[in-house]
Amino acid sequence: MKDLVLYIHGKGGSAAESEHYRPLFPGRDVIGLDYQTFSPWETGAEISDAVSALKTGHDSITLIANSIGAFFSMSAGIDGLIRKAYFISPVVSMERLICNMMAWAGVTEKLLKEKGVIATPFGEELSWDYLCYVREHLVQWHVPTEILYGSCDSLTPYETVSLFAEERNAGLTVMEGGEHWFHTEEQMEFLDEWIRACEAGRALRRRPG
Repeated sequence: MKDLVLYIHGKGGSAAESEHYRPLFPGRDVIGLDYQTFSPWETGAEISDAVSALKTGHDSITLIANSIGAFFSMSAGIDGLIRKAYFISPVVSMERLICNMMAWAGVTEKLLKEKGVIATPFGEELSWDYLCYVREHLVQWHVPTEILYGSCDSLTPYETVSLFAEERNAGLTVMEGGEHWFHTEEQMEFLDEWIRACEAGRALRRRPG
C-alpha cells in the first residue's frame, strides 16, 4: 500500500487543483475530492465517507485543505484517519466569519433569526440554521497541522488563526503580502517552498509573536 495525499478545495475550486501538488509528494498517490454539498453537516459526512474508503487502500493519509475546505474537513470527524494536515488560508472559526459577514451586510442576529436566510450584496447567503449549527458543533481537531496564512487575508484575521494554531500546537507560517487566495506566481512559489520545508522538517518563514 502507498501513502496518500488528499486535497480538499475551497469555494469555487475543484479536485483538479490537486495536480499542482503531485510533484511536491513524489512516490505518493495524490488525489482531490470534489464534494457536492456545501454545509458542514452534509459536506463533513461526504468527506468522512471518502476518507474512510480511501484509508482501506493506503498506509497513511496526508490532508491538504484550502479555505472552507479546511473547515469542512475539521467538521468531518476524521482526526483518527489523518497522519498530517496542511491548511492553506483555512477558515478556522466559521462563527467569526459569519458574524463578520453579518456586520458587513448590516444584518443583526435578531433579523437573521426572523428571516432565516438573507442574501447579501456581496453574493453570500446568511443562514440562521448554519450559524446555530456552528455554535452548537465546535470544531475538534487533533491532527499535527501546518498552516499557511497570507498577511492580507480578508476573511480570517491573524488573531483568529494565530489563536487556533496556538491552541492546537500547529505550525503557522505567514506570507507577508499574501492573500486569502494563493494564486499569483509569487504566492504559489511561496506555497510550494512552504510544503517542501515542512516535509523536510524545517521552518520556512514565521511571523514573530
